[in-house]
Amino acid sequence: MYKHDSASYMEPDSRMQARNIQVFNMERGTGDMAIKVIFLIVFFAVMVLIGVMTRRKARSVDGFVLGGRSAGPWLTAFGYGTSYFSAVVFVGYAGQFGYKYGVSATWAGIGNAVLGSLLAWIVLGRRTRVMTKHLNSRTMPDFFGKRFDSESLKVAAALISFVFLIPYTSSVYNGLSRLFRMAFDIPYTVCVIVMAALTCVYVLLGGYMATVVNDFVQGIIMLFGISAVILAVLKSNGGFLQALTTLSRYESDLPVTAGMQGAFTSFFGPDPLNLLGVVVLTSLGTWGLPQMVGKFYAIKDERSIKAGTVISTFFAIVVAGGCYFLGGFARLYSENPTITNPDGSVAYDAIIPAMLAGLPDILIGIVVVLVLSASMSTLSSLVLTSSSSVTLDLIAHFKTDLDEKKKLLIMRVLLVVFIVISVVLALNPPTFIAQLMGYSWGALAGSFLAPFLYGLYWKGTTKLSVWASFAAGVGITLSNMFLHYIKSPINAGALTMLAGLIIVPVVSLLTPKLEEGRLAQIFSGYDETITIQKRYSLKEEDDEAQ
Repeated sequence: MYKHDSASYMEPDSRMQARNIQVFNMERGTGDMAIKVIFLIVFFAVMVLIGVMTRRKARSVDGFVLGGRSAGPWLTAFGYGTSYFSAVVFVGYAGQFGYKYGVSATWAGIGNAVLGSLLAWIVLGRRTRVMTKHLNSRTMPDFFGKRFDSESLKVAAALISFVFLIPYTSSVYNGLSRLFRMAFDIPYTVCVIVMAALTCVYVLLGGYMATVVNDFVQGIIMLFGISAVILAVLKSNGGFLQALTTLSRYESDLPVTAGMQGAFTSFFGPDPLNLLGVVVLTSLGTWGLPQMVGKFYAIKDERSIKAGTVISTFFAIVVAGGCYFLGGFARLYSENPTITNPDGSVAYDAIIPAMLAGLPDILIGIVVVLVLSASMSTLSSLVLTSSSSVTLDLIAHFKTDLDEKKKLLIMRVLLVVFIVISVVLALNPPTFIAQLMGYSWGALAGSFLAPFLYGLYWKGTTKLSVWASFAAGVGITLSNMFLHYIKSPINAGALTMLAGLIIVPVVSLLTPKLEEGRLAQIFSGYDETITIQKRYSLKEEDDEAQ
């Protein structure tokens, strides 16, 4: 599995960022600021306009949280993809894993597309939409409560979501600061506050529909942006073949393959086992993240699921595959002083900005908008998930007399509160928060993935098995934060997910199930008969007609 390096993308050393970017700016020159400013103004104006235009969809709780379950394939697929890939992937993961594994890091992007998108839609999409609609469930904690007849499970899941989504939200700002300083010489504080404020405005106005419509626009920017950047970076290195030839001359510095010739251009790279661990973790983890699975709740119909599966997979191939492919050429910049920390270690989150040095200002503007799009889409999805979960699953559980208007008001207030908290954490990240950001993904997926997956398919899944999965996911994460018996947060996250997939069926076989009548009622939604057009399904022909 991947071995953790203390100089990872999550390091919150703002002084280090300032030093590197100052050097970066001296190399690149001032450039044409007007182009980049125009890009930003247009981008921000479109985001707010969409919030205003979709505000009518946010007048009810169901509309604010799920958009009335009316999102079509393009909106849902792009919403899923843009929530998946943020600045952490473009700036952090791409640089970090590309530097370690070379062009074979592209397998991480392919894994994200096949396992994290294609199979996620096939395995979870339809069944999630059917069962959550049948149970009238709006959030993942609410699903656990109604699927297993346990209000305490719902409250526990909501608490886990709250605790681990907030620090994850603050991590979204991390990679954005380098690019903004490079392009505008804007302080990190201003960058974070402006991004958070604009995200807050359009989500408050339009709720879920504002989020997914903006995700669509932002997704288009990401598709074209990453393609343009890859072409420009390769051209600046003499073209694809020349860049690949130069990269092949670098020797691997990993102990298991020291001295391997052409390691960073080989099919599986210098360390295929650890690369496989990265692929599995970054792909399978999406199956248990509330903000990702929640996209399936709002799918409109069967056509949307089928089309959305294809669109989402294509989006992931281009964006994730493109990011990791671009990062695969990181070693070509190993002599650049901007990617080296004072202690001699590699500043992974400085690699992608270093690649952009010397590019035309119009491309710099595109990249800034690209990363801003990725970050704002993920941020909006996270804060909407957090506010709706706490309101509907925690506050409404203890205060049962809340009407629709009060719930909407509370959700909007909490949305602002969560964004403020994320900004505070992003601006003043203490050590334990930096660690928690690394573990949050593993804790969420480790707790929720297995019981959610088994709960959709297997009637034998029991309430106690869900509790066991929650305990394992949170227990492994928190204990490792303080005891450090697993050095890498990535390895810890992988372990929690694998543990849950084993624990849930084992505990379910040893503990009592829900009564048969209740189980039949819960799963009856799958047995309802519907009529669809022949273009989507052919009926069985009678024997006489054959």
